Amino acid sequence: MKQILVVGATSAMAEHCARIWAARGAARLVLVGRQATRLEAIAQDLRVRGAGVETAVRTLDFEDPQAILALVEAVALEAPIDLALIAHGHLPDQSACEADLALLASELSINGLSPVLFAEAIVGAMQRSGRGALAVIGSVAGDRGRKSNYVYGAAKGLLERYVEGLQHRLASTGVRVTLVKPGPTDTPMTAHLKQGGARLADVHHVARDIVGAVEAGRPVVYTPGRWALIMRVIRLLPRFVFNRLDI
Repeated sequence: MKQILVVGATSAMAEHCARIWAARGAARLVLVGRQATRLEAIAQDLRVRGAGVETAVRTLDFEDPQAILALVEAVALEAPIDLALIAHGHLPDQSACEADLALLASELSINGLSPVLFAEAIVGAMQRSGRGALAVIGSVAGDRGRKSNYVYGAAKGLLERYVEGLQHRLASTGVRVTLVKPGPTDTPMTAHLKQGGARLADVHHVARDIVGAVEAGRPVVYTPGRWALIMRVIRLLPRFVFNRLDI
């Protein structure tokens, strides 16, 4: 039976990916988060979506390196981790971060450092078993620093450089890593953007893209796909043009 580890399982993207995997049946999904009640509700829903689906729920401090390592090692001891998704994060208020250094440090930690710690622990376990696929959710915000969200973008930029190096390290092994770069997606995290009239991607569509990219072993996937072109344009804008934009 395939074992799938979902970190940040209460996020909308992670939940929709887990539903896709559960619908295929015969899998053990380990759901990791900070809200036990919410995790249990998701686990119950997943068990009725496919034949032979088993679930387990784990909670921990997402910023504690020792707790992260202990959890991953315990899961891997039960069975090899065939597939893992790291999906946790938080879209911070940029202005609030500028005014509060403690908040800024916390947002950089949960959006950048914490996913890196999970990835390193998971990849270590996968290497010991000689196989595995890991998907890490980053963001298009990491492609270029912009005044509207550069704290979040900096965390995701850190994550991108880390994954790039990790992919290089694992190139000759049986472990594959996919970096996912979603554009703004219709989830609880972006509810304020939706209220402001922003055009948001459908979360189920994004989840299908994530699952497909992992299966194909793609190193990077933008979802929806149009964001690859949008961010290419933004990256290539000359500084004197870019600095005039209100983005």
